[in-house]
Amino acid sequence: MLVLSRKSQESVVVGGADRFERMLKVTVLDIRGGRVKLGFEADADVPVHRLEVWEQLNTAPGPMARRKIPRRVWSDVEQRVISSKGMRR
Repeated sequence: MLVLSRKSQESVVVGGADRFERMLKVTVLDIRGGRVKLGFEADADVPVHRLEVWEQLNTAPGPMARRKIPRRVWSDVEQRVISSKGMRR
């Protein structure tokens, strides 16, 4: 596991280089108490899930495990962050 330290508003980029078509950018948006708010920027066809959701999708029996992962659903807060930063979903 690679461990990196980041301050608020700093980012980490995964992929997006010559050998990797896809790119994921993770930005620390806020740090309060014991919680860190992260922002994710990825190609629209790259699913982004919390680990517990990903595990459910990939371990569920039957059609749930084989179904196409739906387009991400963004909360109002995520929509505002995306719009204010000029990011695309």
